[in-house]
Amino acid sequence: MEMIIAAACCSVLVSILLKFLKTKGFDVFQMIAWNYLSASILCFYWFKTDITHISIQNTPWWLIFLLAILLPSIFLCLAKSLQFAGILKTEIAQRLSVVLSLLAAYFIFSEQFSQLKLIGVGVGIIAVFAIVLGQATEKSLKGTSVRSALFLLSVWAGYAAIDVLLKYSSTLGLQFAVTLNLTFIAAFILSIGYLAFAQPNWQPKNIFMGLLLGGVNFANIALYVKAHMIFKESPAIVFAGMNILVVMLGVVSGVVFFKEKLTTYTWIGLFAGILAVLCLAKSMMN
Repeated sequence: MEMIIAAACCSVLVSILLKFLKTKGFDVFQMIAWNYLSASILCFYWFKTDITHISIQNTPWWLIFLLAILLPSIFLCLAKSLQFAGILKTEIAQRLSVVLSLLAAYFIFSEQFSQLKLIGVGVGIIAVFAIVLGQATEKSLKGTSVRSALFLLSVWAGYAAIDVLLKYSSTLGLQFAVTLNLTFIAAFILSIGYLAFAQPNWQPKNIFMGLLLGGVNFANIALYVKAHMIFKESPAIVFAGMNILVVMLGVVSGVVFFKEKLTTYTWIGLFAGILAVLCLAKSMMN
């Protein structure tokens, strides 16, 4: 259980760092770019990536580069969503991206759905749209509220797209560690290439914090995978524990550290999100 708690803490810590450092004048995209350097190095040593499975001819490079473009793009949307919508709403949207992943599994990979899973997906969609609708209709600066609602939707859809593409890579015979390592390396190269033209004046503080962010970000992934290995007979425990813990920690950090307010729509999204996770976890036990 310690692995699940640690993974959840790392997930929320990434959000806290992004939101806090933005207010302190750090450049978010520079940090995101350098985070992939430390993440790729840690990925190689932690998962002991088997480079013999990499070949110029057989590796689906188009998929790697698509993921390499999506990862920093969605990470940037995450940072914007944290800035405008807050940690709580962003964490709910990010965690419930699993709903879109499941819909993709049904329509693309022909996965069978139980009644309980259908209920979980339905409630999850209600949760997401409750927080998005609440964000878009807030009385404060209308333009900013609508923009933050769009960032919430992009986080929801973006993380689902990444999850689907990672699953699709496994159908092509690519190992998870190989796909992840190549994606991190490609994301770093593309991000640094973009920064070389757009922001040639790099600041050491952004590089240092980016490397630290990459360490925390990768720790979230590694600990989550490790938890699944420990509870390989009970994946529902990991799924439910991780998602509910992240949302709960998001509530605490949002309210305590950033003075975020829980509106009616946020409460609806929060409870519906937890209910959706519980339904989906229960369906995994059947």
